[in-house]
Amino acid sequence: MGYTGSEDRRWLPLDFPMPVRLAVALPMPHDPNEQFDHAVLDKIEQSPIGAVPGTPAYQDALKRLYATHQAYADADHKDGHVTARSLTKLPSFHASNLEEVIAGRLNPEHLERNAGIFDRYVQSLPADRRARAEARRLQVAGKPVHHRKHDGTPVHDIIHSLFLVPGAGPHPGLPGNYLYGSLYETGHAATPWAINVHDSDDGAAVFEAPDLAAALVKLEELLASAPFNMNELETLEFRLV
Repeated sequence: MGYTGSEDRRWLPLDFPMPVRLAVALPMPHDPNEQFDHAVLDKIEQSPIGAVPGTPAYQDALKRLYATHQAYADADHKDGHVTARSLTKLPSFHASNLEEVIAGRLNPEHLERNAGIFDRYVQSLPADRRARAEARRLQVAGKPVHHRKHDGTPVHDIIHSLFLVPGAGPHPGLPGNYLYGSLYETGHAATPWAINVHDSDDGAAVFEAPDLAAALVKLEELLASAPFNMNELETLEFRLV
């Protein structure tokens, strides 16, 4: 926590390193925009459509908040905004038995089907947004997988496990401000597993893994990092495409 006033000043023993004593004794630099920017975040959250005034001061504040990933374009209201801190209250959605696969107690072929994951996402939304979400079901969740057989022998179906997380990309997310993606098999020998992330349009990011274990570790990191803007995923070794 930074210095907040003379009442917070602390005296440290002289044997403490000088930089430490100075850091505690001296005031932290003050951002002149901080108070106003926080007021803008409050105004976004208080508006039912995520709106702020169009004055230069507010528009400059929005630029700062977008640049620092504290605000995103709202997927549910045209020209509206949504704050990252409000999205931290939203759940993420993934296969309900993903932890069993991560722990090595379950074969990934038995991951919960995408339809069930998407159902839970839709049901989490306010009633007036569910129809718009349902219209994206085929694009997001894909067609149901039917277990196939060839000459009586089961055929391995390529794994393609859906997840949805709060956030935004170059474009807004799905209804409710969600990004979607999947853990999937690529069919490539060098990188047989991958994770992709999409916004509601053509924004996409991908991480390619040498094996399932590496892909699962990266998926855990991704889920724990939400909400985020997709351009932040480069720090997690994702490639924007």
